[in-house]
Amino acid sequence: MSGSSAPTEGFVFDAAALPDALRGSVVAIGNFDGLHRGHRTVISEALALGGALGVPTLVLSFDPHPRTLFRPDAPMFRLTPDPVKARVLRALGVSGLVNARFDRAFAAQTADEFIASVLVAQLGARHVVVGHDFRFGRGQSGNTDFLLEAGPAIGFGVTVIDAFSDEGGDIVSSSRIRDLLRAGDAVEAAGLLGYRFLFSAPVIHGDARGRDLGYPTANLNPGTQFELAHGIYAVRARVEGVLHDGVASFGRRPTFDNGNALFEVHLFDFSGDLYGRWMDVSVICRLRGEERFASVDALIAQMDRDSAEARAALAAILPLGPLDLALTFSADVA
Repeated sequence: MSGSSAPTEGFVFDAAALPDALRGSVVAIGNFDGLHRGHRTVISEALALGGALGVPTLVLSFDPHPRTLFRPDAPMFRLTPDPVKARVLRALGVSGLVNARFDRAFAAQTADEFIASVLVAQLGARHVVVGHDFRFGRGQSGNTDFLLEAGPAIGFGVTVIDAFSDEGGDIVSSSRIRDLLRAGDAVEAAGLLGYRFLFSAPVIHGDARGRDLGYPTANLNPGTQFELAHGIYAVRARVEGVLHDGVASFGRRPTFDNGNALFEVHLFDFSGDLYGRWMDVSVICRLRGEERFASVDALIAQMDRDSAEARAALAAILPLGPLDLALTFSADVA
C-alpha cells in the first residue's frame, strides 16, 4: 500500500454489510487503538486460529471509540485512526477491519443482544478472540466469563488472552503510549508499540517560509487531537510508495507567527511538488524541543545542526521486528 489516501478501500467494512466471503471468520474484538504489542497478542492468536481452521481473520472494532460517546468533553488522542489501523492490520495479515457503529442505540444493547446481532447475525463468527478485560453490552454487563459460556452454547469458539507486560513487568497500554508521545519520547513509545509511531495526512499549502530559509517543507495538519509533544523530530516518510528520510518540526513556529500547530517535514535530497498527496510519517526520535530564536540566521544555523543530527539518527536505526520492517523500512506496504 503506497502513501495514498485510501488504505481502507476494500479492507474496512461496516459490520452490517460484511461481504459473504468474510462471514464465518475468526474475529479479534477490541478497540485496539495503537495496535501495540499487547493488542497483537490477541490478533496473533486470531491469525493462528484462522490459519488452523482455514478461514479468514477479521478485527472487530468500534467507531467512534466508545470514550468519544461517553466523554465528549474529553477528546481522545487517537494513536491509529482508521487509515493507519488498516495499514498496520494489512501488514499483519488480517483480512479486514470491521467497524461497528458505536452510538447510543448500539451502547444500549444487552450482552445477549450484542452476541446475537453482531457476532452471529452480522459476522457469523466461527471463533472469537478477546483480551482478558473485554466488556460489552449495556452497562458493560458482559465479560469474558459471559462470552466463554455463551459462545459454545450458540456455536462459536471463544479464546481469552491474558494481559501482556513489557520487559519491566508493566502492562502495555494505549494510555502509556499516549503519555510517552505527549512527552516527546517516541523511542520508548516505539518499544511498546513494536513499530515506530505512524500517522498519515495530506500535504497542504503553507506560507513557503521554509523554502525561503533553504529548507522547503511539506506541511501537514494531523488534526486537533494529535498530541505529540512540540519539537524537532527525525522522521521517515512514505509518499506514493517511495521512502524519504527527513527532519520535521511540529509546533507553532514561535520565531515567526506562533500560530496553529503544524507538522512541517523537510525531506532530504528531494525536490518536487507534494501538494495534495498523502504522506505517511514514521516518527523516529525527538531531537529537541521547540524554541524561539532571536534571528533568522540563528534559526538557520540550528536547522543545519538538526538536519545533521537527524541524518545520523536515521542512519543508525534498525527494525524493531517484522512489523516495523514493513511499516518503517519497506517502500510498499501491502
